Amino acid sequence: MIFVGIDWAEHHHDVCVLDREGRVLATTRIPDGIGGLTRLHAVLADHADDPASVVAGIETDRGLLVGALVAAGYQMVAVNPLAASRYRERHTTSGAKSDPGDARVLADLVRTDRHHHRPIAGDSPTVEVVKVLARAHQTLVWTRQRQANQLRSTLREFYPGALAAFGTDLAGPDALAVLAAAPTPAQGRALGVADLTKLLRAAGRQRNLPVRASAIRQALAAPQLAAPPVVAAAYGQVTAALVGVITELTQQIATLEDDLTRAFEAHPDAEILRSLPGLGVVLGARVLPGVRGRPDPLRPPYRPQGLRRHRPRHPRVRHPQGRAGPRGPQQAPGRRLLPVGVLGAVPLTRRPRLLRPAPRPRRHPPPGPTCPGQPAGRHPARLPAPPQPLRRAARLGPPHPAASSLTPTSRGMSRREPIRR
Repeated sequence: MIFVGIDWAEHHHDVCVLDREGRVLATTRIPDGIGGLTRLHAVLADHADDPASVVAGIETDRGLLVGALVAAGYQMVAVNPLAASRYRERHTTSGAKSDPGDARVLADLVRTDRHHHRPIAGDSPTVEVVKVLARAHQTLVWTRQRQANQLRSTLREFYPGALAAFGTDLAGPDALAVLAAAPTPAQGRALGVADLTKLLRAAGRQRNLPVRASAIRQALAAPQLAAPPVVAAAYGQVTAALVGVITELTQQIATLEDDLTRAFEAHPDAEILRSLPGLGVVLGARVLPGVRGRPDPLRPPYRPQGLRRHRPRHPRVRHPQGRAGPRGPQQAPGRRLLPVGVLGAVPLTRRPRLLRPAPRPRRHPPPGPTCPGQPAGRHPARLPAPPQPLRRAARLGPPHPAASSLTPTSRGMSRREPIRR
């Protein structure tokens, strides 16, 4: 088995071939096209007899080169460019980067850590069609949102009444219809309720037309700060251009949704994916190309609930043996055990605790004897015990002259009699 790293570029590709021990067998640069693919096959044929014994790593999972290599029978592994960048730091710390060096890094990566990365599966043409349309649909939706954010930034500079009327739904049909007819505050104040009703009806609204038109009229006619007329006119031209771009993007997104629906319905597993709660045509089309690792027909992965890994609620919870983990079976916090939109039954025991138990009264120690000068019911103050009296016989220094007359006590100790004067 040999391991190949391909540093993908637009015009050429650098290739590095390693064996099991990591020794470099061959390095080359191939052009993009049929000639480069033929040369790559010739280089790999010198070191491998079976295409299945060739494992190649590349930083993309699509394109003509990747499709041709998968069709040839090579084991292709898609490596995220960020992961390849972090893996490069294991080989060099200077930060130097080169195309042959990246090819060597990719070859060594698939040699040692290919089990941590996703292999590229050979999808059917039907899945490829769904993949292309779903990716284009997502790109257009993101582009429209960026244009809507730019429109919002523009309206904040001279037209705050439009933001008060439409809020964050600047890509909706109501906002596009009104802003296309009145891109400046002066034109917006000139619109009446009847004009707004006509614009909303043409945009596709069918319910609450007078109410919605009155609310928009009130927001546009409200007192607000105004820019100079010349500046407002320039901003109005920018607003009209952005509204036209967003309108065209909305139409193209609707067209792509129709094409995506037809391509998705043509797949044999479309009915299975649509039967899952929360998956429509668009989300199902995005899920379908994402399932890798097995040939067509592709089905969504199934993971039984019993195999879910439960984590402790606190990192300091440990087993009696000392290893980290929960003491017993616990419910995984913060996870959805059911798909989005499905409500599960809540089991109730025979004695449900629906109310908080009554608080227990505090248990105070019984009050002690009250000391003089303290209020009743108060605990006695903790005073230090009186010190032991110092025995006069235990004094230091020479004995006193009158200490000769001492009388023994009953305990065998001496006590000095008082001095008479």
